[in-house]
Amino acid sequence: QVQLTESGGGLVQAGGSLRLSCAASGRTFSRNAMGWFRQAPGKEREFVAAISWSGGTTYFADSVRGRFTISRDNAKNTVYLQMNSLKPEDTAVYYCNARRTNVVGTTTPGDYWGQGTQVTVSS
Repeated sequence: QVQLTESGGGLVQAGGSLRLSCAASGRTFSRNAMGWFRQAPGKEREFVAAISWSGGTTYFADSVRGRFTISRDNAKNTVYLQMNSLKPEDTAVYYCNARRTNVVGTTTPGDYWGQGTQVTVSS
């Protein structure tokens, strides 16, 4: 049984910052790539960022590159998404995603999802 639990969402003003966390339990993902996706109302779920098992390789959507960073702490089975310079268009439910492989440079999601955490950016 795999469980991914996101936290850290909330309401923030444009230009502000939030840090999302994703804790994995039931199975360790220290050898797997992890990622974040988001889904805004009325839109399809889209890729945001991914990170390799070592943390040495990251991959970002064009819309967030330079503003968001992704990191992980394998000892804690936790992945983080630091979001800076937030914009109203970043408003969405953010989902943690775990992959079966260590492939990073793809927007294709892995098999495992968290329940999501809401991020709302006010203008």
